[in-house]
Amino acid sequence: MKYLVGLFLLLFLQTTFAQEKTIPAVKEKDSSQFMKKNLTRPTVTAPVEPPLSIEDYKIISYARDTTYLDTTLSIQKEYKYNYLRRDDFELMPFANVAQPYNALGVDMERAVLYPSLGARARNIAYMEVQDISYYNVPTPLTDLFFKTTFEQGQLLDAALTFNTSRRLNFFIAFKGMRSLGKYQYSQIQSGNFRTSANYQSKNERYTMRAHIAAQDIDSEENGGLLSKELQFESEDTDFRDRSRIDVIFTNARNKILGKRYFLDQRFAIFQKRDSIRQSSVGIGHEFTYETKYFQFLQNGQNDYFGASFITPIDDKATLKTFFNRLSLDYSNRFLGTLKGFVNLYNYDYYFNSILITDTQTIPNQLRGDELAIGGLYQKTIGGFALDASLTYGITGALTNYIFDAAAAYAINDKHKIEVSAHSSSSFPNFNFLLYQSEYENYNWNNSGNFENQNIQSLKFNLSSQVWGDLMAQYATTDNYTYFSSNATSEQIDNGSENAYVTPKQESSAVSHLKVKYTKEFKVGKWALNNTVMYQNVSQTNQVLNLPQLVTRNTLYFSSNVFKNAVFLQTGVTFKYFTKYTMDAYNPLLGEFYVQNREELGAFPLLDFFINAKVRQTRIYLKAEHFNSSFTGNTFYAAPNYPYRDFVVRFGLVWNFFS
Repeated sequence: MKYLVGLFLLLFLQTTFAQEKTIPAVKEKDSSQFMKKNLTRPTVTAPVEPPLSIEDYKIISYARDTTYLDTTLSIQKEYKYNYLRRDDFELMPFANVAQPYNALGVDMERAVLYPSLGARARNIAYMEVQDISYYNVPTPLTDLFFKTTFEQGQLLDAALTFNTSRRLNFFIAFKGMRSLGKYQYSQIQSGNFRTSANYQSKNERYTMRAHIAAQDIDSEENGGLLSKELQFESEDTDFRDRSRIDVIFTNARNKILGKRYFLDQRFAIFQKRDSIRQSSVGIGHEFTYETKYFQFLQNGQNDYFGASFITPIDDKATLKTFFNRLSLDYSNRFLGTLKGFVNLYNYDYYFNSILITDTQTIPNQLRGDELAIGGLYQKTIGGFALDASLTYGITGALTNYIFDAAAAYAINDKHKIEVSAHSSSSFPNFNFLLYQSEYENYNWNNSGNFENQNIQSLKFNLSSQVWGDLMAQYATTDNYTYFSSNATSEQIDNGSENAYVTPKQESSAVSHLKVKYTKEFKVGKWALNNTVMYQNVSQTNQVLNLPQLVTRNTLYFSSNVFKNAVFLQTGVTFKYFTKYTMDAYNPLLGEFYVQNREELGAFPLLDFFINAKVRQTRIYLKAEHFNSSFTGNTFYAAPNYPYRDFVVRFGLVWNFFS
């Protein structure tokens, strides 16, 4: 292994040092020819532009928070080096890349006012409006993310951003992935295309940002292991090749496909900027049009899902939405920013036909128009910041509201505290309300009897470079909506549990307490990074299942090597969560459902990594779950769905400038 690592680093050092200077220097103007032609004119010294720095490459979020490109190598970058490109501490991935992630922690707060399509287990890698970034860069910037997958495939996320002037920036990116997987019929391929534009007029009165996103996630589904005790947990050497383990079926797949067009623009009717006053009055318009569908396909009926009307199975739920927001805002240096807005939301959730049986009639469509009003207020005074927003539906069938408020105070450069509150009332996702399938038991219409989910939460955050980061959140939910199976013990023993999965609402309140603490200890070139999360759920019936304790601890070493040409980080990460009745996965719905018969968890996950940084290139090499061969085959991501075995994966993140 040590020779493999040395060869790997040597190859990348050779290619990386061959690059030109990473950030282009400002070109000096040759004035000699100019002076020869203008001997009689007075000499004019051209202003010298400051040299470019990495902080000039700005990234702007949907909420207009601005950060800059970060090319450092840190332990946080190690945690984010995965398919989702974010820290997956509260998630438990399945065996293959881009398969579902089971929840080790939840956030009860709603991010958006209106219901979504559903299929949440398959939707985790789908980029929403809030996930798209906008850029402001002085020169073209390329970001390449590469990582190996499992058998016959790779993961690549390539992005390019550039400008045509100081005021107009473009961004184009594509994230493509294919992985065959170790188990039978578990191949996945996905594509996430997005392009965005960011514009500001010369007088700064008009601003515009827009994006287009086209995404698809296509996954083979096998229903999990057919005989986990005999072929997996027994550790029989005949089944070390996971492709030899029997699965429940090999003829099903599901797919999510979506297209979205987004535009956000603002025009300042009045603005004044001087050393004393900064004020502005503007009108804004935000528009989103999106089409999205979830489809389940199976060549023939399988008793795993029960009886069917016809075969082959082709279930398809489609959602089309229009969103328009017209706003008026006032900003003043002393009073802060105040905005009022009106939302018009049109939705059309539908299936191909109406279903009529001897016992019920299932409609094929839910559609309507929603009108809502709202406002927000933002103000910063020294180290104190206040942020509040309210949206309230006034007409439409999806009567709802959402309220958020936060107050933050920066004690000094090292300590910051924040308190936030959330309250919302809204319908659950559309697949809870209406669903149609070729399978007889997967047809329901709850649009007339399901009630709004009501959520209230309070959160406290302490960010300290001395004491660490502490987050405590308490949330309570009325009418908690979930999926579970109505199968009897005999039906479960016969493998028919999924044939009786239906949506339900809990009549009693469900309360959730989450406390998470992060702290890193450093001694010389060694560091120990710790994240610990405690959770407690108070409920009359067991409808929300979560581990009580989740911990991740990384011991690592950092140092410059090869005469400071390379920055190296290497270490071991330990992750563990206590045993609990982990949610089960249903591939027909693309959802997890509650089960209370089988406890899983309480097994260690150990990863060994070697990461290196050469200029703007970060190189990653990891031995994932290297303890799997000697701690027993008890590692599951969901009932009947194992976590991945020991595997070595590598890749890089490379930023270069033009």
